Amino acid sequence: MPLKFILCIVLITTALFSLEEFEYIGVEVNITTPDNKIKTLTVKRHIPDECKKLLITNKNLWTGNFAHASVPEACKSTYVHTKGKLLAMTLDAGLETYGELEVLAFIKQMQKNDNLLLVDGRTEQWYEYFTIPTAINIPFVHIKRPKEYEFEFEDALRLFGVKILKESVYDFSHVKTLVIFCNGPWCSQSPDMIFALLDIGYPAEKMKWYRGGMQDWLSAGMTTTRD
Repeated sequence: MPLKFILCIVLITTALFSLEEFEYIGVEVNITTPDNKIKTLTVKRHIPDECKKLLITNKNLWTGNFAHASVPEACKSTYVHTKGKLLAMTLDAGLETYGELEVLAFIKQMQKNDNLLLVDGRTEQWYEYFTIPTAINIPFVHIKRPKEYEFEFEDALRLFGVKILKESVYDFSHVKTLVIFCNGPWCSQSPDMIFALLDIGYPAEKMKWYRGGMQDWLSAGMTTTRD
């Protein structure tokens, strides 16, 4: 079979599902075992069925070494990384993805620059449980559902430096630079906020995404607002 034809099949097959679906569909590979036998594996996420039924709460997620006593034993080693969905490293062209050191540097700059904002995009109960010091809380739903949260949506935009000219018409010429995060690399709350802001015209270069969020922040032993 010609190589060009094979490549076309791969591209068409890949187009049938989004990048996000790879974690569940998986990728079939052949590996050579130590005894030189060929073994076929599907590389994907393996989530015990009983873990899928657990709700994500502060208690279940963060207590007891990242697993509360109520979490079944089968889920304790996987609970944090089996909730939510995997996310790409880059959300949009021109929008940087930050790690812990970049967030720290941003926090330092923020102390002397009012045009910088560290934004916790999680809902209020998550923010109140703990967050990164100096972060403000703008729940992602306030940006994602502007008709449902009209007052909160417009208030957040003004805080970000957006000038509201009329309904759905905005001036972004003096917006602040935002670093937005949520619970972890599996959490879709901050991406949902970012995509909603991009949809209304917020400049991609004025937003940074801390992909690791609270999970990576805690894993690195970083300070939070809760002991």
